[in-house]
Amino acid sequence: MRQGRYVRYMIREATCLFIGLQAFVLIVGIYRLSQGPEAYDAYLAALWSPMGLLMCLAILVAAVIHSITWFNLTPKAMPLWIGDKQAPGWIIVGAHYGGWFVVSVAFLLLAGGIF
Repeated sequence: MRQGRYVRYMIREATCLFIGLQAFVLIVGIYRLSQGPEAYDAYLAALWSPMGLLMCLAILVAAVIHSITWFNLTPKAMPLWIGDKQAPGWIIVGAHYGGWFVVSVAFLLLAGGIF
């Protein structure tokens, strides 16, 4: 566990548990919505509670760590070949971060009511 590479690997793998937790939270939300307004309001109240907000913050942090580590790993996991030359890793990583930025800005604009 003292080797940095192994620790980073284990942190990246542990973040998938939080991604699974987020999927479970969303499935519970859909189920509560199907049960009616009162059940869905109770679900939302639970998410807005201090523990619910702490859980959402932990999930967000884990999702960001998960995304960053996988974006940085992409050139090794999925090398891009253009003809007989391999594209530089920074192009692949940069494209992922650029896409993440564009989608994030679009979502914030939509959520903010600008569009």
